Amino acid sequence: MEDNNDIPTTKRKTRKTATIEVEGVVVGRDKKVVPPRDVERLAQMGCKDSEIADWFGVDENTLRYNFSVELLKGKLALNQSLRQAQIRLALSGNATMLIWLGKNILGQSESPLDSEANAPLPWSDDE
Repeated sequence: MEDNNDIPTTKRKTRKTATIEVEGVVVGRDKKVVPPRDVERLAQMGCKDSEIADWFGVDENTLRYNFSVELLKGKLALNQSLRQAQIRLALSGNATMLIWLGKNILGQSESPLDSEANAPLPWSDDE
């Protein structure tokens, strides 16, 4: 074995542990404490219900039962943030976003439909 004097050695510091108090709702058989604000923040980041449940170590159904309001508020806040970003992008001159928002919000289309032009032709059995 070669002598590795060139490689600096670092000693790992021992970890310090501490106890913190968490305010939240006690849920599940294991009596986990889940802060409602944290559930809302994770939903606002776009996390799925299953991911949030896994994060707190609770069942997905338990999460939904106890935090349906927070999950909904977080998802709605995410939708609003995305919509604001899209509108800012469109108003800054992004043509693609202008077209997309026009179609989806304003009901515009590339091929306008004229009710008279698209009416069926009269049918006659007479020759």
